[in-house]
Amino acid sequence: MSSCDFDHGLERRGTDSQKWQKYAGRDVLPLWVADMDFKSSPAILSALHARIDHGVFGYARPVPSTIEAVIHAFEHRYQWQIDPAWIVWLPGLVVALNVTAQAFAQPGDEVLTLGPVYGPFMSAPKNSDRTSVSVPWILSAGHWVIDWAALERAITPRTKLFYLCNPHNPLARVWRRDELRQLADFCLRHQLVLCADEIHGDLILEPSLPHIPIAALSPEIAARTITLMAPSKTYNVPGLGTSLAIIPDPTLRARFLRATAGIVAEVTCLGFTACEAAYRDSEPWRQALLAYLRGNRDYLLVAIAEELPGITVAAPVEATYLLWLDVSALGLSNPVAHFEQHGLGLSDGAMFGAARGSHVRLNFGCPRATLVEAIRRLRSALPAGLPPA
Repeated sequence: MSSCDFDHGLERRGTDSQKWQKYAGRDVLPLWVADMDFKSSPAILSALHARIDHGVFGYARPVPSTIEAVIHAFEHRYQWQIDPAWIVWLPGLVVALNVTAQAFAQPGDEVLTLGPVYGPFMSAPKNSDRTSVSVPWILSAGHWVIDWAALERAITPRTKLFYLCNPHNPLARVWRRDELRQLADFCLRHQLVLCADEIHGDLILEPSLPHIPIAALSPEIAARTITLMAPSKTYNVPGLGTSLAIIPDPTLRARFLRATAGIVAEVTCLGFTACEAAYRDSEPWRQALLAYLRGNRDYLLVAIAEELPGITVAAPVEATYLLWLDVSALGLSNPVAHFEQHGLGLSDGAMFGAARGSHVRLNFGCPRATLVEAIRRLRSALPAGLPPA
């Protein structure tokens, strides 16, 4: 497999892959959890080989070149200048969501978000007896939009935090600058701490849509924001457990750090190595990946529209490698189990807060041939009697 040959995936059966172990011994294509079936970039692999050849794997801290790679990448890609002092290194973003709930809300306080959304947005507050409140998105003229009136009505004296997913998982939605400004104003007016999960910010499929970190909009919103980022989704290194929180305000940063004390593991030496190589040396690979993912997306959208009656994609797929499929017209009580019986493993929309039986999520970060087979299996899974697409 050459450096940018995404058409030929690696054999992951029989490895430590959670994605593939789930269906070990069964003829089920796993298109559920958000990791890709592609090798990481050549730069990352080379850096890891060199680090392993060094032979010592003690407790690690980032070296200056790692921090410089992060700062330069964010300035170049987002026009966002960050101070090294703002960075808090973490072993994962789900950890950060849980830490944020504990640091900035008390038991019984409320954490507000927009649903459907990545499951830990709702489970993290509940893990420490905080309350998760989700305001539903509205589908308007083929686009997901915020119900601003409902968002205002959801505010109570116990609302302390807002969780933002930018770009959005699972809706594959890129936030526009005017929406982010309005959301920033909402959080400032209600004195909410804003936690922005921006892990998919480097996976925007529409070149005309920039990723805009909400903390970059103004010093006022930056002072209330914890921004979460990681190389894991873009460069396919989630197993190396390396993420970062960017917290400009020193008081918020101190509270966040206190909540991590004694319970949050340190980032490993290999994680730091991969992070530096991702942000400093892997841009050609990332651009090739984006081109391939666009092709995968376009193939799926056409195939679904032409071959799969009863399955729809309601809005543009602007980012990520995740497709939110509306299967409500199929009338399935348990669509995930139904599709597994036909050889396809998908994520249950109920995990993201959707009505049970209404949606599934499909991961298209895989070779095109896998998707061709996935469409065939989806077609075979359709109940009889549906009108043609």
